Amino acid sequence: MMFNARVKTITLNMLPFADAASDGLPLGALLRLSLFQISVGMAAVLLLGTLNRVMIVELSLPAIIVATMIAIPVLIAPFRTLLGFQSDNFRSAIGWKRVPYLWYGTLWQFGGLAIMPLALLVLAGDSVIDAGMFGQVTAALAFLLTGLGMHMTQTAGLALAADRATEETRAKVVSLLYVMYLLGMGMSALIIGTLLRNYTALLLVQVVQGAAVMTMIFNIIALWKQEKMSPMTKVERNAPRPAFRDAWADFNKNTDVARLIVTIFIGTMAFNMQDVLLEPYGGEILNLSVSSTTLLSLMWSGGALLGLALAARWLSGGIDPYRITGRGIVVGITAFSLVVLSAPMSSQALFFMGAGLIGTGSGLFAVSTLTAAMTLDITGTAGRGLALGVWGAAQATAAGVSIFIGGGLRDLVNEAAISGALGPVLNGPSVGYSAVYQLEIILLFITLISLGPLVRAKNITTQGPVRLELPEFPT
Repeated sequence: MMFNARVKTITLNMLPFADAASDGLPLGALLRLSLFQISVGMAAVLLLGTLNRVMIVELSLPAIIVATMIAIPVLIAPFRTLLGFQSDNFRSAIGWKRVPYLWYGTLWQFGGLAIMPLALLVLAGDSVIDAGMFGQVTAALAFLLTGLGMHMTQTAGLALAADRATEETRAKVVSLLYVMYLLGMGMSALIIGTLLRNYTALLLVQVVQGAAVMTMIFNIIALWKQEKMSPMTKVERNAPRPAFRDAWADFNKNTDVARLIVTIFIGTMAFNMQDVLLEPYGGEILNLSVSSTTLLSLMWSGGALLGLALAARWLSGGIDPYRITGRGIVVGITAFSLVVLSAPMSSQALFFMGAGLIGTGSGLFAVSTLTAAMTLDITGTAGRGLALGVWGAAQATAAGVSIFIGGGLRDLVNEAAISGALGPVLNGPSVGYSAVYQLEIILLFITLISLGPLVRAKNITTQGPVRLELPEFPT
């Protein structure tokens, strides 16, 4: 018996993230709960990758319409703040707070994906009648429902993980959830890309609606028996609830909140402005093949996992999250400098090294700023869901805005360079890309400036190492 118990212990310890489990959140329940991150990752791949390409190439839709549809989920990202607040204060007859929002988010996400392929085919004119404005409205509705479902599912699911995890295990829970999100994106990209290799309209419907079904299956498994029932009386359910403005006022009583939100927003913009430019840069400027540029995703993901591992280790060791944020920014500045230098030096090695370090820096930045947001001294009616919503809203909105700015700036600068407006030296195709990367470096320095007072304030007001209060990792 003793031998069997010892073998079982060794086996569990060898499992990845086995030490993320706790009495309140056993490993089996944690792995089940993390499935919602796979469904969100799958939806992200569809919205930002697969359907983007299908709408422009196969369906021949104007780029402005495609950009508008993809922007819809980003534009509603600020509502994550309200969703987090609502899940903090929701009262059901059986005492659930997070599961109802996780369930409704699943329904919205399922519904949006279910109608999306048909709406896109109607929008593209692949129908018996001319749908006109109806096609645009239905397509926009599909993207709106899917985006709303992703935000609601992720906000409630991650808050639920935070509720169940202990102070000691939250860093490892975050690591597992982020890995599952990356896993969901990677597996979905591979499977969906393979299935749509020989594109047909019917195949598009089958693949996207199949993703809707998998969303429902994953999320039902994820939420099953994750929140304890604690029945409430009618008087308790009807008791006055705090108003959002009161919770927001309590949240902003801490003077660090506004500066932290600005830091998150600017830093996220700096790390994400290159999202749609790295692969074209490698192909157009460094003459990389298609197969070579696909390795960039692998380099970025590997770097992000390294950053995640370092952040979890440092946070668990009690290192100030603001200092880890600074380390991530410095790594990012180094990474973009390598990418900029790769063109004049014609060095593919520098380019791939820079891509990997971008992932490392962004991973460090994301985890540490989320930790900082959740360790703020919040009193009154503000709760964990509100803090998560604020972080997610700032991060998602900044990511969407930065991608738009990056693409537009590259086109404008390249047009000026080709026309000769920038002089005889700055007339190559790399000028536009370089302008974006150098802007990202500038934004990272601005982020450091914004972060400085937070580090000083933390050193003055805290005694000893700061313990981790990291409940979740959205995107």
